[in-house]
Amino acid sequence: MDLDHIRQILDLVRDHELSEFEIEHDGLRLRIRKDAHGAQATALPAPVSAVIIPPVAAGVALPGAARASAPPAPAPADAPADDVELAVVKSPIVGTFYRCPEPGAPSFVEVGSTVKKGQVLCIIEAMKLMNEIDSEHDGEIVNVYVENGQPVQYGERLFAIRTR
Repeated sequence: MDLDHIRQILDLVRDHELSEFEIEHDGLRLRIRKDAHGAQATALPAPVSAVIIPPVAAGVALPGAARASAPPAPAPADAPADDVELAVVKSPIVGTFYRCPEPGAPSFVEVGSTVKKGQVLCIIEAMKLMNEIDSEHDGEIVNVYVENGQPVQYGERLFAIRTR
């Protein structure tokens, strides 16, 4: 990450009026936090294996920044026929995917579960807020693409629903 990238990130923070932003890239962690007196920036060494990019704004790309994403889950063994219409539920935000309301509780849905429009499918935690993701379709869950506790990106596939 060079000085031009840092300036571009600062411009994005300013343009989108973010109060806090943190990024880890190539062993450097950059945290920008605005308080009542202005912005403060700190750059600290970070583990090379960690890359965290919090939500900025939909459609905003950070130049030169790597994006972390969970590997796609394998297709189910009994893949649905091509003539069946599948609705794919995608993440509306960047955050952490949770299949159940609290640790130890049963999952909201499993593969094979029948769901109705408006039913909660999962929770995505973003910036300490728990966001319930509801089904927009009636049907049956045929695939869950993300593991519990994994980070998800905006637009990433979460579920496949065989619509009715």
